[in-house]
Amino acid sequence: MKKLINSVDTVLSDSLRGFCRAHGDILVAGEDLKFIRRKDLKQGKVALISGGGSGHEPLHGGFVGHGMLDAACPGQVFTSPTPDQMIAAVEAVDTGAGALFIVKNYEGDVMNFEMAAEMAASEIATVLTNDDVAVEDSLYTTGRRGVAGTLVVEKIVGAAAEAGGDLASLKALGDRVNARTRSMGVALTSCTVPAAGKPMFEIGDGEMEMGVGIHGEPGRRRVKLATAEEIAAEMTGAILRDLGDAAAGEVLLFVNGFGATPAMELYLMYGEAAKSVDAAGLSIARSLVGNYVTALDMAGCSITVTVLDEEMKRFWDASVHTAALRWGM
Repeated sequence: MKKLINSVDTVLSDSLRGFCRAHGDILVAGEDLKFIRRKDLKQGKVALISGGGSGHEPLHGGFVGHGMLDAACPGQVFTSPTPDQMIAAVEAVDTGAGALFIVKNYEGDVMNFEMAAEMAASEIATVLTNDDVAVEDSLYTTGRRGVAGTLVVEKIVGAAAEAGGDLASLKALGDRVNARTRSMGVALTSCTVPAAGKPMFEIGDGEMEMGVGIHGEPGRRRVKLATAEEIAAEMTGAILRDLGDAAAGEVLLFVNGFGATPAMELYLMYGEAAKSVDAAGLSIARSLVGNYVTALDMAGCSITVTVLDEEMKRFWDASVHTAALRWGM
């Protein structure tokens, strides 16, 4: 295993210190690195808090800042953060309007965020993301996995919170965005968790894992490597079929890299996915392409489609200033 690390035991803490040093104008680290929080809190605003296992950077820490999250709780690689991390984050960023948890549907995350919500002194609501159409249950979940669509929820709800939305309206908006969002991924290679020192699974040179999860969980099936056009058509087709009658009007098309896929290939995949969206009679109103919800060094990508309404478009377009997303400021 070749990794730019000091030791397996300190890889997360060393990375978090470097991250906070690089973006000290936007965020600061909480005590004992339990969480990362927005540097300048907005009084009277509902606090948005998310988190999960590390290894998916820039999710979630890269989305802490103006217009998105107020705090993010990083667990060990592919491991849920603990309830005390969320409680500490709530205490640090709740300025009196309560807190909204945005939680990906993985059993560890769901259990620990639920425990934190019960134990925290603040008023807390939760939005659960479960946008992955590939499988109904996986090694980590009961029900669908929360994957790249989580970013879409965090961006739109984050802008609404910045605009002064109350806790109930933000939860309702988050649930609506999640319900109108679907994703699917494909892996060309495995990823290597530093503590393991070897790939999580073996995949042949001429194979791909269709419907893979962001922790390297198995997808729908292992198949022969196909062209980008064929891969994008299958993934986008599955997404649109799952959306059913909701797949109408304007959409956001988001092509997300898993960490080891170059931008050239991601934009190629965007072009191929756009063909399927166009053929379905939908209008691509907004786009995003890049490595945002990764799986360490996995090669591959996911495609996400969100059916937009006017409110969602307005909040998607709103200014944001985070380590990973910056526009309109």
